[in-house]
Amino acid sequence: MVVALGCNLPGAYTSREALLEAAVAALAGEGMAVVARSGWWTSAAWPDPTGPAYLNGVVLVETDLSPAEALAALHRVEAAFGRARSERNAARTLDLDLIAHGRTVTDGNLVLPHPRAHERLFVMGPLAQVAPDWVHPVLGERAGDLAAKASVGADARPVS
Repeated sequence: MVVALGCNLPGAYTSREALLEAAVAALAGEGMAVVARSGWWTSAAWPDPTGPAYLNGVVLVETDLSPAEALAALHRVEAAFGRARSERNAARTLDLDLIAHGRTVTDGNLVLPHPRAHERLFVMGPLAQVAPDWVHPVLGERAGDLAAKASVGADARPVS
């Protein structure tokens, strides 16, 4: 399973990095074992670049949860970290996106892989970093190739 993490507000933590590290650790409590993770990437807020910059990354997870159960678990973790769902693309303490669940393409009302992930450099860049041979189940393209074509968050770059 591929999970993207991001935030542009540190919430109760001293930094965005500290919040994301704690979020990665919290996944285990939801039955998701992190087996690989990217480095952190930074990008301007989108679609309004005047907002606080984002910090993003990707983790690969092993789980026995179904896609719907995994999404519910990700929402529980977001809530535990103070995520408030208000307007679309609002600043947030934590955003966890289920990018892919094996080769599953749909699961009920849940569309997999994430329908816009391939357009986002702040997702495909970290994914290519941690799983360069990952192939999009629908498009049949590798993460690195998708990262090279990504148009959203084109300023995303690894944090040095």
